[in-house]
Amino acid sequence: MNRASSNHLARISNCLQTILDLEPALEKIEIGKSLLEEFSVLKEFLQKIESVSLNEDDVKRVEIATSNFLEELRVPLAQARSGRLAAPMLQ
Repeated sequence: MNRASSNHLARISNCLQTILDLEPALEKIEIGKSLLEEFSVLKEFLQKIESVSLNEDDVKRVEIATSNFLEELRVPLAQARSGRLAAPMLQ
């Protein structure tokens, strides 16, 4: 594996692991229940990621999507941590 591929793999793995690390917190919020059903897919993909060919554009898309996902969850997770019920988000 060349250096660029190794870097891409590390960046994608970091994004996916960051999302998976939210599992305990997501169990505490209403919108998290539906998201948790998809975690098995992420876990499976993370186990097989070394066989996926990645390029810089793919990695950037995943990094942007991860950032957007985390931003969407920021308020509900903060409310759950403070003990308040998370209000449904309007989009």
